[in-house]
Amino acid sequence: QVQLVESGGGLVQAGGSLRLSCAASGRIFSINTMGWYRQAPGKQRELVAAITSGGTTNYADSVKGRFTISRDNAKNTVYLQMSSLNPEDTAVYYCNADGYFRRYYGDYPADFNSWGQGTQVTVSS
Repeated sequence: QVQLVESGGGLVQAGGSLRLSCAASGRIFSINTMGWYRQAPGKQRELVAAITSGGTTNYADSVKGRFTISRDNAKNTVYLQMSSLNPEDTAVYYCNADGYFRRYYGDYPADFNSWGQGTQVTVSS
C-alpha cells in the first residue's frame, strides 16, 4: 500500500504560523489528489484544503486567505502553510492521498486512498 507520514505540528500562539508536511511512500504509480483534513475534539473530521496533481486547489471557507496548500510531485509531498492561526484551528490534522500503486514490479496499477497518522496542532489564545 501507500504510507503517508506527517510532520510539522505543534503548539503555537494565536496569530502565529505553522507548516505541515506529508510525504507519501510505497510503490506509487501516480497520485491524484492530496489533501489535509482536521478533527477537533467532539467534532467530525472536515476538509481543510486539497490539491490535485495539476495544481487545482480547494479550501474550506474558514481557512481561505490564511492557509496555503502546495505539493511537490517529484517528492510525493504535500504541504500546508498555516498563518494567522486562531484557537479554533486547534485539531489533529490528517493527510490524505488517492491515486494508483503497484503491489509489485510490473503489476497493473491498483487504486489506493490512504491516511496519515495525524499531527496535533494546538493554538493558544
